[in-house]
Amino acid sequence: RGAFDMAEKNRPLYILKYLLDSTDEDHPAIINDILAHLEGRGIHATRKTVAGDLAELQDSGFDVICNKSRQNKYFIGARSLELAELKMIVDAIQAAKFISPTKSLSLIDKLSSLASPYQAAELKRKLYVEGKAKTTNESVYYTVDLLHHAINHENTVEFQYIRYTADKEKKLKHDGAVYCLSPYDLVWNNDRYYVFGWSERHGKIVKFRVDRMLHTKEARQDFHERPQDYDIAAFCNRVFLMYDGENRTVQLLCENDMMNTIVDRFGDDVVTRKADDQHFVADVDVFVSPTFFSWIFAYDGAITIASPQDVMNEYKRKVSETLKRL
Repeated sequence: RGAFDMAEKNRPLYILKYLLDSTDEDHPAIINDILAHLEGRGIHATRKTVAGDLAELQDSGFDVICNKSRQNKYFIGARSLELAELKMIVDAIQAAKFISPTKSLSLIDKLSSLASPYQAAELKRKLYVEGKAKTTNESVYYTVDLLHHAINHENTVEFQYIRYTADKEKKLKHDGAVYCLSPYDLVWNNDRYYVFGWSERHGKIVKFRVDRMLHTKEARQDFHERPQDYDIAAFCNRVFLMYDGENRTVQLLCENDMMNTIVDRFGDDVVTRKADDQHFVADVDVFVSPTFFSWIFAYDGAITIASPQDVMNEYKRKVSETLKRL
């Protein structure tokens, strides 16, 4: 009798769960449907008591919608996330390179539980992402969480780092050496996670790609405080922060129709000025590196280095060396 009384007492919760699991705007339920659901769980009710329970749920703030007709139809209106929002999140999960295929399916399955069963079917989407290559490192999902915790609590972490051999085999860098890092920031760049922090091995601030970190765990070493001149925002404003090289201010001579490209790369506040009727000059802060030079080369003369002279000379030397290898 006690279990029966408890079920009767919790009847509004059973009704709420049924509406959450089984209804949406296109698939409402009538009171007879709710009565049948309750009877199937051994809970006796009448049309009057169910109507009262539905009113109680509405008065308690639940978005139980009633379309009034000869047979009133009920469904859950607002959910924690709307279907369009869930679809966008699913697309983002499918596109994210740092989430493995297995973890992607698991996350999408969990997100589907936030929708009605009819809406969940629409979340089985196929998204083509050009050049997409999902990571095979299943631990990335948890490494990101660990790094966030370490950053917030100023804890050091230790890990091993992967490199690829010429045979495309994964090998631990420096014969499996353990790196100790005081993490300062996580950065999302080019669809990859990077962590910036003080490396004890390097004796300076460095970056690591999170999907190449293995066996990451919190360490017992003291946290290295952020240097006073450390500014992650300044780093992130320089598009080539993910590559080693000397930080320089470079003047780029650009054809006028390259303005969109320059703004997209360096932001709205990039300093530009007119050079002539066909060109403008952009002053940009970059890390002078092969990656920067390859970016310049890709525009086939529409963007060129105007100064300083030593950077121009280095670019010419790199191009000349490349041509000799052909």
